[in-house]
Amino acid sequence: MQYYDVDSTVTSLFYPKPNISYIEEYMNFSRQFYGLVLLILMSVCLTAVAEEEIKEVVRLEEIVVTARKREQRSFEVPLSVSTLRGDRFDTLRSSGMDVRFLSNRTPSLQVESSFGRIFPRFYIRGLGNTDFDLNASQPVSLLYDGVVLENALLKGFPAFDLDRVEVLRGPQGTLFGRNTPAGTVKFESARPTQNLEGYGRVSYGRFNSSNFESAISGPIIPSVLSARLSLLTQWRDDWVDNEHTGEDDVLGGHRDLAGRLQLLWTPMPALEARFKAHARDLDGTARLFRANILSKGEGGLVQDFARDRIAHDGPNEQTLRTQGLSAEVRYDIGDFQLVSLTGFERLTNFSRGDIDGGYGAAFLPVSGPGEIPFPSETASGIPNLRQFSQEVRLMSPAVHRLAYQFGLYYFSEFVEMEDFNYDTLAGGTLDGVARQEQKSTARAAFAALTFQMLENLELGAGLRLSHGAKDYTAWRDEAPAVTEAGPLGPIHENPEDTVWSGDMSLRYQVASNVQTYLRAARGFRAPSIQGRLLFGDTVTVADTETILSFEGGTKFRVWGQRLHLNMAAFQYLMQDQQLTAVGGETNFNRLVNADSTIGRGVEAELIFMPITALEISAGFSYNHTRIDDPNLTIQGCGAPCTMLDPSVAEGIFSIDGNSLPQAPGWIADVALSYALSLPSDIRLVASTDWAYRSRVRFFLYDSVEFGDDWILIGGVRLACLLPSSDIEVALVGRNILNDTSPTGGIDFNNLTGFVNEPRFWSLELVRRF
Repeated sequence: MQYYDVDSTVTSLFYPKPNISYIEEYMNFSRQFYGLVLLILMSVCLTAVAEEEIKEVVRLEEIVVTARKREQRSFEVPLSVSTLRGDRFDTLRSSGMDVRFLSNRTPSLQVESSFGRIFPRFYIRGLGNTDFDLNASQPVSLLYDGVVLENALLKGFPAFDLDRVEVLRGPQGTLFGRNTPAGTVKFESARPTQNLEGYGRVSYGRFNSSNFESAISGPIIPSVLSARLSLLTQWRDDWVDNEHTGEDDVLGGHRDLAGRLQLLWTPMPALEARFKAHARDLDGTARLFRANILSKGEGGLVQDFARDRIAHDGPNEQTLRTQGLSAEVRYDIGDFQLVSLTGFERLTNFSRGDIDGGYGAAFLPVSGPGEIPFPSETASGIPNLRQFSQEVRLMSPAVHRLAYQFGLYYFSEFVEMEDFNYDTLAGGTLDGVARQEQKSTARAAFAALTFQMLENLELGAGLRLSHGAKDYTAWRDEAPAVTEAGPLGPIHENPEDTVWSGDMSLRYQVASNVQTYLRAARGFRAPSIQGRLLFGDTVTVADTETILSFEGGTKFRVWGQRLHLNMAAFQYLMQDQQLTAVGGETNFNRLVNADSTIGRGVEAELIFMPITALEISAGFSYNHTRIDDPNLTIQGCGAPCTMLDPSVAEGIFSIDGNSLPQAPGWIADVALSYALSLPSDIRLVASTDWAYRSRVRFFLYDSVEFGDDWILIGGVRLACLLPSSDIEVALVGRNILNDTSPTGGIDFNNLTGFVNEPRFWSLELVRRF
């Protein structure tokens, strides 16, 4: 695939001069933003006239979210927020895909993983972390029913039987604390009900895949105690041949089980308590790394690439076990409400893979595919992870002119990590062991308020003071023989910091169906530590990163609630951004802080129902990010790639001016659903959805090979609803064009890459009651 920069034209509009000052940048951005607002206001005038002509009553539902830890209509929340729920949510994950199904399905959201079905890495507005170490922190926080899942392995818990997914863009430091400078993704489970209800969903498809999902909810003691049990089973057979060993269908499969039990206790009108237990058990294939699949000097995949063939001489395995408990208690004290949220998580994991992606080595008689400089076979795992969190907050009534909440938060985590190296040429014998331990604690106090200054003008403000500390130890029991090193350590690091975060917003109601807002927010990510002592001898620490973000937006509910349109523009300045210099000749992780990073962009989403039978939803975003640090240099690729950054020394390159890794300039998605009524009360529902993202680079440096120009994923679903509408039969297709794109790489050995999920077809049966 020919290398090109798809963002160059747009970049010139946002950055007309290479060394323009921050003030000038802001002025340029402001002119573009307010021009966009002017066009929006003109459209409001036109749609207000058009509404007078609407005769048919067709209304879109206004979704209620908890972006500010209160139930509010999304229309009234002064920040950029997206929701996924209902049929669209079920369709997107119908192939049995893990949480990466969310990638590019809302503006500015990208999700990828170098582990496969676990360890998802989230990016919002270009901000994320490509680090693959097991204690890596991320600037996007994920909360499941309000409980933060800090470790990236916990973030991969399957999304099933949910009421909705909320994506909050921009810093969320006031209410959600540390490690939210990019935003927050919130999974909200369907709650227990006092009416007996439930569903079962079973599907069978390509690769002998079978998925079963079910939930049953109802009363145990009427009006006092109800329960909801949710189960998920996902199975896929191995479907990838190993050409080196001559074995067919030996890799690519998985068995993924998950369950959740909720109890909702309401012994009196003033008290509500929800208790939850959940667990996951995964056994399957780790990420398949493929040697020399990236075309040297051109980029993209080599012409003879095939998904269903690989050539490995090392084992591949992956296991993950998680268990969790949580309790949310709400107690009304007069007009106030006291809320307590407690969470506990446990995890064990092990992943082993053939990292060089091939077999043999260049110094042996047989090797391939392509040139393999040396064999690499490693594993990593967490034998023990424990996380505890506790939040208590007091909320005033939301109906008063002044509404507020304040609270306290505590978080602790202990994680043991192990890294192993294996000598492939000696039959995979153990050839190196390194270990890490990390204890983390965080404490915070926060307050947030909204004040109705005028009937149509609301002021919002919040402040949070956080203190965090880490106690880290790393040591090496045995070094790989090739390093000619010995045991090392223990090495200790104890970073801590006290940081404030907050936000301020103005929301103005232009009309009953038009809201506009301005928001400024400050967020941060706590210090991070990395020490890959298996091949290195140093531990690196990244200082606290902070972000100052400005955002403005307008939300419309027009044409008689048949059209919902949200638009936003933003810019941010991040100081001391934590970056991960991955790879190089030793595949060593090094944490660095960039002096500053600049980002800006626009986002838009719409849902349109022109007639009762047709619903259209779409979103797009443009993000531009830029590292601004003339002194920041890193190693280039250890593989024979074509570097595009300026060289400052042998193998060392400047990344000043580069965009961030895994940060596409453009993201767009569209979904259409059409329902057709047939005789005998049978209904056919046809839907299609498409997601696009533009070029991404895989690492901090810029090279021809380690990136992907674009990806376009399409899906279809044709469903037949039987007369009762309780039974549904559907044909499902995902990635129907069979887009085959690299989504990441390994740069220290050869032009190794890994790719997106293949085309998938299945039949699905759904029964609701």
